[in-house]
Amino acid sequence: MKKTLLVSLLAATLIGCSSTPSPSLNQFSNYTGGQTLGDATSFYWYTEKLTRPYSAADYVNMNDYGWYQSNYRWEGDTLREFVREGVQNEIETGEVTYRIHVRFNKDGEAIYQQYRRNGKVLPVKKAQLENYQREASLLVERVKEQDSDGLELVQGHWDGETLETCNGIEFSDIKFEESLPNFVVKRLAEVESYVAFLGSTRLTGARVEQLLMLAEGSKDCIPKPELI
Repeated sequence: MKKTLLVSLLAATLIGCSSTPSPSLNQFSNYTGGQTLGDATSFYWYTEKLTRPYSAADYVNMNDYGWYQSNYRWEGDTLREFVREGVQNEIETGEVTYRIHVRFNKDGEAIYQQYRRNGKVLPVKKAQLENYQREASLLVERVKEQDSDGLELVQGHWDGETLETCNGIEFSDIKFEESLPNFVVKRLAEVESYVAFLGSTRLTGARVEQLLMLAEGSKDCIPKPELI
């Protein structure tokens, strides 16, 4: 009788353990993406929690015009926090460093804002705030659309024969879906380079849909911004 009771209690304990919800990372889905539009090349990172926006980041290089990086944080479907810092190269004033930090309430209204340009504190216009909220929404739409096409952001170093990604994975079979200028083809064939592209990776190799960035081989991979 005692043995039967012990077995029953053990079984009940195991059933209880197996039915306990785990704080698993399965709640979260991570996506990456990017694009080149005009002089701006953008990298995107996006995380969903149970299919709803949770956090995002971007890095945007505008060549001679400067660069910036941002972080976005949601609660529910509402953007609750936004931080951006970067450098603008202006003809009259030269290099300008700036940082913007905004928090929103559940209704999307700014309840905290700080904007610094070269150390000076300035107000943030309503149009700017609305633009940041719109940028957040567009980032989500763009990354999810690219993911539905099987595309992601890939960064790594190419030695002319092998691509070693920033995750330490090597690919020797690289397929380019877009036509590249001759000087780019020549560089890829002869010079060790840092490359970033929108594409996909499989066990059999990597597919390049759009080459986003090409630089000296000594350039480090660009990490996801962590400003919040």
